[in-house]
Amino acid sequence: MVRMSASEAFVETLVAQGVTDVFGIVGSAYMEALDIFEPAGIKFWSVAHEQNAAHMADGYSRVSNRHGVCIGQNGPGITNFVTAIAAAFWAHSPVVAITPQAGSMGEGLGGFQETDQMPIFSKITKYQVEVKRFERIAELTHRAFTLAMAERGPVQINIPRDYFYGETDYEIREPMVIERSSGGSMGLAAAARLLAEARFPVLMAGGGVVMGGGQAEALELAELLGAPAICSYLHNDALPASHDLACGPIGYQGSKAAMRIVSQADVVLALGTRLGPFGTLPQYGIEYWPDDARIIQVDSDHRTLGLVKPAEVVIHGDAGAVAAELTRRLQGRELVSAATRDDRMARVRAEKEAWRRELDAISSSQDVPMAPRTALRELELAMPENAMVTTDIGNICSVANSYLSFDRPNSMFAAMMFGNCGYAYPTAMGAKVAAPERPAVAYVGDGAWGMSLAEVLTCVRENIPVVACVFNNRQWGAEKRNQIDFYDDRYVGTMLENPSFAAIGRAMGAEGVVVEKPGEVGDALRAAVESDRPTVLEIQVSQELGEPFRRDALQMPVRLLEKYAKYSSE
Repeated sequence: MVRMSASEAFVETLVAQGVTDVFGIVGSAYMEALDIFEPAGIKFWSVAHEQNAAHMADGYSRVSNRHGVCIGQNGPGITNFVTAIAAAFWAHSPVVAITPQAGSMGEGLGGFQETDQMPIFSKITKYQVEVKRFERIAELTHRAFTLAMAERGPVQINIPRDYFYGETDYEIREPMVIERSSGGSMGLAAAARLLAEARFPVLMAGGGVVMGGGQAEALELAELLGAPAICSYLHNDALPASHDLACGPIGYQGSKAAMRIVSQADVVLALGTRLGPFGTLPQYGIEYWPDDARIIQVDSDHRTLGLVKPAEVVIHGDAGAVAAELTRRLQGRELVSAATRDDRMARVRAEKEAWRRELDAISSSQDVPMAPRTALRELELAMPENAMVTTDIGNICSVANSYLSFDRPNSMFAAMMFGNCGYAYPTAMGAKVAAPERPAVAYVGDGAWGMSLAEVLTCVRENIPVVACVFNNRQWGAEKRNQIDFYDDRYVGTMLENPSFAAIGRAMGAEGVVVEKPGEVGDALRAAVESDRPTVLEIQVSQELGEPFRRDALQMPVRLLEKYAKYSSE
């Protein structure tokens, strides 16, 4: 026990948890603690908007597999966190949102910058706690940090601003690590039996494989079974793309090879994935999900087991640890799949080659302005091997799922099922802070860029050399596609008139480059990465649109009122 102030105890707890970076905007509500961040070895990264601070914390945590921490002024500063914390929730990122609250003595009086901050985050955090005595600030902060990692998601520490003051004796605890298991014996035995009897087993790797560092264990199991391996939607880095068994991702604009292979499965081993509904929808007109396949689902969150797809066997455990245990149980055992291994491998090679040829064919246009797929292919070919790529939501960024492949985990970051615009750039910033030795590249549409371009100021000021690839097609493409398919080309709110984003970047102190021709794309990306400067690549692309993004959520409109029918006919 050491006597210190509440702010000192709070900061010492951050230090004990290994926190070296905090993202936010300065505020009087926590200035007593902020004042000692620097002498405690904590860098405060000041941003242009608090939403982007939380996105930076998300990217930081996903790359480093550590906590990402954000903080802001009570009231409006904290409500600005909401969108990004929701994105972190669906990405299972251990973000710690520190939310200073209006003073306890003025609670409920409607004072300056007061709002009830706990209900706002109640559905998008794994754990919430409010400090109600300054004497407990260290204890409760320690608890929140523990649960962020244990339950893999954002947590909230709500601290009335007057509780950063006060003096007492504090115990600063070391981090508590809660180890995940390799599953229960009954589930493991049933899973081993199903896999041993499978004729065409397929392994599906999700975010749990990446977060748990279980890639090697998953591959060892796949190799033992001779099982083709696919990635779940937006987890293209779950398996090394160069591996012979790797077939790529399923989901929107994913790999047709992966979809055609999994459609033949009689047993699917879903490792570290909740089998989300959007990530298994039909694509390219292919009803690929094998409804008759027997599913083994493994996840560290027991609430996801059997939630979306009926699973014959469920295992509550760490994806990598379970894969290692299943390998141990299957070694030396007679496997039905062994007899058909060569045939499966031949199918995998054929499907991967067919998909590669198809992508080549639809990505080779030399038109100006560029077809989006041409731009994406040129970026893919020039991308550094160790790059971290973040993708925003939208038509072109979503089509990038066809092209993004990685051999290293913790390399691809998307807004996952929350699907918010403005995600990619600040997330890439946080990733770059966590791993400054790796290139960070953000894919952003021109609509979404309007939500995050102010952070170019932050990148210049703080020397965060992120490359923003901004696809300028002067439209909200994903929603425009809906207006084409369902509303007779009536464009409301989807057409954009843009300035030069490259010129704006230069005005902010960054590099700004306009890319107009396919042959310029690769050189521009390589030069931007090599410059080690914040760079905006404004890539001029055509208004060609990809497959419908949300066909599952729309139906043909019915106009019951005569005046609307008249408008529609005109």
